[in-house]
Amino acid sequence: MPPPFAAHAARRRRSSGRRRVSHIYQTSLFSIKHFLTIRFRPAMVSSTENTRLANAGVALGSKIRALRQRLKRTLDETATAAGISKPFLSQVERGLASPSITSLAGIAHALGVTVQYFVETPSEERSVCRGDQLRFFSFADSANLFARLTNVPEGRQLEAILVRMPPGQKRSEVTTHAGEEFLYVIEGEVSLTLEGKSFVLHAGDSAHYQSTVPHSWVNTAKIESVVVWVGTPRLF
Repeated sequence: MPPPFAAHAARRRRSSGRRRVSHIYQTSLFSIKHFLTIRFRPAMVSSTENTRLANAGVALGSKIRALRQRLKRTLDETATAAGISKPFLSQVERGLASPSITSLAGIAHALGVTVQYFVETPSEERSVCRGDQLRFFSFADSANLFARLTNVPEGRQLEAILVRMPPGQKRSEVTTHAGEEFLYVIEGEVSLTLEGKSFVLHAGDSAHYQSTVPHSWVNTAKIESVVVWVGTPRLF
């Protein structure tokens, strides 16, 4: 049997080892959280920027209406094909409502174009996307910011987008369309509605669902929420 002082020393070494592991684990979690907070910290939006976004909303609606009329499509036909309501489409065309990225994709699909037809977005042919090189864009009067995570055009079937959603925004229009979607919450809190049933997603939570199911989501946190959205078919 080892002397008492040897057993005591062994216990101290084991205890010290556990504390070191716990410290490393806690430090790692802090580092990840700190990285995400700094990387996705929202920028202040000036009154000039708000005016620009409002004007962009009118411009987007005008583009949609002009293309729809050129194709001789009615509001009813276009809204049905896009999986949104006729009143909502009418509001979008008049610059009174902002479509979500998926609603805009549905409108684009209904009119035979891609989202790129309505919104100029950064595009590069690359396989690797560096976090410190993300380029955010916005559209209409939405305060949300988007950054494309998928850029290689050839043969691509899905779209991946980083979405920054400030607090206090309205829930997106309920929409349905072909394909499937995946949501992963990086920061904040998001309320996801599927077929009228609501789910609250916190940081680290995810959801995967068929896009044919009526769905919408909104930031319900008092801070900016950051999510990764992945869906099919491709938007751009």
